[in-house]
Amino acid sequence: MKRLLFVIAGVVVLAVVFAAAPRKRALQKKVEDKRVYLVHSDNLHYDQYRNGDAQVLHGNVHFRHQGADLFCDSAHFYEQSNSFEAFGHVKMKQGDTLSLTSDYAYYDGNDQLAQARYNVVLRHRKSTLYTDSLDYDRMYNFGNFFEGGKLVDGKTTLTSDWGEYHTDTKQAMFYYDVRLKDQKLFLTTDTLFYDTKTSRAHIVGPSHITSGSSRIYSEDGYYNTKTEQSELFGRSVITDQGRTLIGDSVYHNASDGTNYAYNNVVYTDSVNKNMMTGDYCEYNDSTGYALATKRAVTIDFSQRDSLYMHADTFKIFTYNIRTDSVYRKILAYNKVRAYRKDVQAVCDSLVYNTLDSCMTMYKDPIVWNLGQQLFGEEIKVYMRDSTIDRAHVLRQAFSAEQMKDSVHYNQVSSKEMKAFFKKGEISETQAIDNVLLVYYPIDDADSTIIGLNYTETPLMKMFLENRKMKKIWMEKPTGTLYPMTQVPPGKHFLPQFAWFDYVRPLDKDDIFNWRPKKAGSELKEVKRREPPKNKRNHD
Repeated sequence: MKRLLFVIAGVVVLAVVFAAAPRKRALQKKVEDKRVYLVHSDNLHYDQYRNGDAQVLHGNVHFRHQGADLFCDSAHFYEQSNSFEAFGHVKMKQGDTLSLTSDYAYYDGNDQLAQARYNVVLRHRKSTLYTDSLDYDRMYNFGNFFEGGKLVDGKTTLTSDWGEYHTDTKQAMFYYDVRLKDQKLFLTTDTLFYDTKTSRAHIVGPSHITSGSSRIYSEDGYYNTKTEQSELFGRSVITDQGRTLIGDSVYHNASDGTNYAYNNVVYTDSVNKNMMTGDYCEYNDSTGYALATKRAVTIDFSQRDSLYMHADTFKIFTYNIRTDSVYRKILAYNKVRAYRKDVQAVCDSLVYNTLDSCMTMYKDPIVWNLGQQLFGEEIKVYMRDSTIDRAHVLRQAFSAEQMKDSVHYNQVSSKEMKAFFKKGEISETQAIDNVLLVYYPIDDADSTIIGLNYTETPLMKMFLENRKMKKIWMEKPTGTLYPMTQVPPGKHFLPQFAWFDYVRPLDKDDIFNWRPKKAGSELKEVKRREPPKNKRNHD
């Protein structure tokens, strides 16, 4: 009986031992092996006096450590400290995506740190990093170079004095004298982050970018080397052949030449001496198309006093760009208001064509010059060398001049009017067809009004000098000079008379305040008489 119990007890003990054995082996497998293994060397020896406790290895040396294979011509293997020095044709391979080559390297197996020196090349997928000094941390998957480095990613090359490259996230960080170059762009900065996975560079700090004829300055932004698109922030500046675009946010596409800017935007053309501002602007380098809206303003500073103009939207179209016959059309529409010290204007829409230097104002246009007001159905203003050359008022033309007493007005109405200028000052005016005139002659002796001159004529020409009438000529005029005490009722004003002083812009800030004409005072379009149809052609 005792013997039987002993046998049973032995069986139980053996069962427990064998049951526990796999668990013990499993625990042993979970223990991480940090040792550096020497796989092969043609020759191995010790030289305690020269190399201390190092194993001196020569010929086809091969180490293996935690998934990485390391090769070199010769090495000093410090087995106690789990490290080695590698000499000649040093190469580390980690899987199929990472390789590191150099002339010399020190590898610490405990920290998984490789210090590679001289002709260092780190290849990771499609990116290659060249440097002379690189510390590569296998534990955290990043390399740190500090004596100048070059990263080649496809057709993009980045260089800097110091930087890091992370193989797990594919992020690179470059510092000090950073230069990025690809087929169409060259960038210089002091700090740049680059994502090789997306080919996207993040600019940090003062940066200069050259893209074709464009020059870009930014202190915060992104650039994609594949799409050639830039996203720039913090009052970035784009300059292109005398044109400058500034905004809180600027987007530039080098592939098609488009630029977009948002908030506090300033677009300046120093060649033509004008600028646009607004909260949204866009410009295309290739086509010459530009747009401004949201508190949009154009400023012409070609003259001594700048001309400020506001509209809901401005558009610029360029024709025959980059040829000798290039010209532009500038469109302003919806609630156009303009101000300069000597001239103000309002209209619904406006077109300026540089081909004939003509600015055309549409739908209830009004122009003021000092005490004179001019309006009609359409007004054309022709420029020469950035100064006004002549003006043409078409259909229902009317001119009024407020006299010093602010009560009486010299007035002219006709089908059309023309005005000619010399050195920016009006020298001649013409009223053409169905001319009606109300004029108050002044006594030169005491500057009092002599009377009211009412005249009708098919054509009138007035010549001025220093803004004063020098001569007047009329074709077959008929009229009457009324003494002031005998002016018939209703003769003080022509039927078309209207004084729109309440609409007039007061200063450059008032151009944003739209004040329409009072209801019923808008010009009524006069329908043109059509020639009678030829019955013979319609039988």
